[in-house]
Amino acid sequence: MQTSRLFEIIYILLHKKSVTAKQLSEQFGVSTRTIYRDIDVLSLAGIPVYTEKGKNGGISLLPDFVLNKSILSENEQHEILTALQGITLLQNNDSKQVLQKLSGVFNKTAANWLEVDFTDWGFYDGHKFNDFKTAILERRIAEFEYFSTYAEKTHRRVEPMQLWFKSKAWYLKGFCLLRQDVRLFKLTRVRELVITNDVFGDRDILSPPPNKPDNDRPEKPCVKMRIKIAAEMTYRIFDEFYWEGAQRQSDGSYIVEVYWPEDEWVYGKILSFGTYAQVLEPTHIKNVVKQKAAEIAKIY
Repeated sequence: MQTSRLFEIIYILLHKKSVTAKQLSEQFGVSTRTIYRDIDVLSLAGIPVYTEKGKNGGISLLPDFVLNKSILSENEQHEILTALQGITLLQNNDSKQVLQKLSGVFNKTAANWLEVDFTDWGFYDGHKFNDFKTAILERRIAEFEYFSTYAEKTHRRVEPMQLWFKSKAWYLKGFCLLRQDVRLFKLTRVRELVITNDVFGDRDILSPPPNKPDNDRPEKPCVKMRIKIAAEMTYRIFDEFYWEGAQRQSDGSYIVEVYWPEDEWVYGKILSFGTYAQVLEPTHIKNVVKQKAAEIAKIY
């Protein structure tokens, strides 16, 4: 808290010729004694701040003072601005304000070298992300309806811990009061979210919890599969497979080996390649995909 206040004081002094300790104490909600201690800290850090007594006195910085010559090197300034720019990509308005302030303090413009969009090409509910962020920072219990992989709907009360982005999707990591365990919840499956006023405390979790999705059914074991993928889908091999392990064939196609859980997801994954993928092994997976392709053909 003091570090943040010190930067704020410098920012104020850079934009005002003089300010009184009383004005600063009222703005930050602390005593004038605390403000004078902050001034001492700044002086010890090499900031040329001084005080003048009397009717027109106050706290000021020496004329032509530039922060970057006193505390941070040129490279450190760029590192700070770059890091803040990365944080603002998560649509954090507070970070944007800090970025603007420090850009003014350093007399620099942050290079717009990076752009990240975590949303997909379809619908994205940004309010849900921000609500969970608030719940994490304020340590408030979240309530919502959740749909599992098997389309089972349950009501949950969760102590939110972290927001995760993994494998093209956002997840909430939190302690589920229903399951009495740490679980992962995919944000797209969360409905009727309410951030309650119930505050939670620290939990004594002795070891790092497993990063497992919320699922009461036993997970299917992974099966080794060999799949032939046509040359037209080469870009998907780059995107979705271990490229170095792909074996190029004389016709331009590739054979990949993967370890995937045998469930509906894997059947859908294979079928998403259409006629450009062929399961070579194991035989029973090949037969299941063939059967599902036939059922799809009946629909059309």
